[in-house]
Amino acid sequence: MTQTRPPVTLMTVRKRPGKITTVLFDLDGTIIDTNELIIQSFMHALSGHVPEGFGREQIIPSMGEPLAMQIKQFTGKDDIATLVGAYREYNLLKHDEMVSLFPGVKETIERLHRAGIRLGIVTTKMRETTIRALKLLEIYSYMDAIVTLDDVENAKPHPEPVAKAVAALGAEASETLMVGDSSVDIVSALRAGAVPVGVAWSLKGEELLRDSGASYIVKEMNELLALCGIGNEGA
Repeated sequence: MTQTRPPVTLMTVRKRPGKITTVLFDLDGTIIDTNELIIQSFMHALSGHVPEGFGREQIIPSMGEPLAMQIKQFTGKDDIATLVGAYREYNLLKHDEMVSLFPGVKETIERLHRAGIRLGIVTTKMRETTIRALKLLEIYSYMDAIVTLDDVENAKPHPEPVAKAVAALGAEASETLMVGDSSVDIVSALRAGAVPVGVAWSLKGEELLRDSGASYIVKEMNELLALCGIGNEGA
C-alpha cells in the first residue's frame, strides 16, 4: 500500500527552529505577486519564437531562475539579447499596474521589524526593478540588505546570494530563514546553511518545495512570526 505523506507545515515539521535573528525573502511570487506580469512579459517577448501552444504551463516551472537562462531554455537560442530587451521593456511598461503584495506581507514585515528581526531581499531580479517594486509597495525602508542578480556572480540556486545577504546583515546562517516560492530559493538556502521556508501560494506547488528540501511551508505569511518566536503565535 502506498503511504500518503502528510503536508509539511509549521505544525507537522517541528514547533519552530532554534533562535532566528534574520529573515530573507525572495521577491517575485513570494512577497510580491508579479506572477501574471511575468507570464505576460514572456508571452509578449517570445511571440513568434516558440512553438504553437507554448504558454503558462511551460513558463511557470522555471520562474525564479535568471531571465536569460529561461529565454535560452524556451527558445533554444544563444543570441537572445533582443528577446531579453523585449521582455524588460514590456515588464517595465506594465509593472506598476500589475504588481501587488500578497496578503499579510506588509503587516508581517512590519511586525518582524518591530521585533528587531533583520530583514533582507535575495532575488534573481535586476536591482533597478527590485528597488522600484519595493518602493512602490512601501516596504523598501524595512529591508536592511538587498541582493539582486546584479550583485552576484552566481545566481540562486548557488549559495552565493543567500550567503552574501547573511554576511551583509552580520547574521549567522543557522539563525536565518530564507523564504521563497521556488526550488532555487530552497536549494540556495540549504547550500548557504540557512533555514529554507516555502510559501504555500507558490505557483509551482508545495510538493516541489518539500522535495527541494524546505524545512517549513507557511500557509499564511504571518506564520513567520511563530517561526521567529514572536508574540502569542510563538508561545
